Amino acid sequence: MNQSGETYHERMMHVIVTVDQAHLPNIQEVGEELRRRGMEVEQVLAAVGIISGSVSDGGQSRLEEVPGVASVTGQLTHRIAPPDSDIQ
Repeated sequence: MNQSGETYHERMMHVIVTVDQAHLPNIQEVGEELRRRGMEVEQVLAAVGIISGSVSDGGQSRLEEVPGVASVTGQLTHRIAPPDSDIQ
């Protein structure tokens, strides 16, 4: 566990969110709603309608419910504790 109480062994999924055509003018708002639903947004590529980032394993379904989201595709990744952590 780190200082903010997060566990480092939490499984994270890198996701690519495709925004539907009708919501492209409001892609920043779609990104904000994705953040509210637990996504760590890394990039918003407005020109192509893509938002990339990560979400905890199992959080993908929350993202799919956001208005304007056409699809969510993901790849599972893992976080490990830093070298100076008590947990190794």
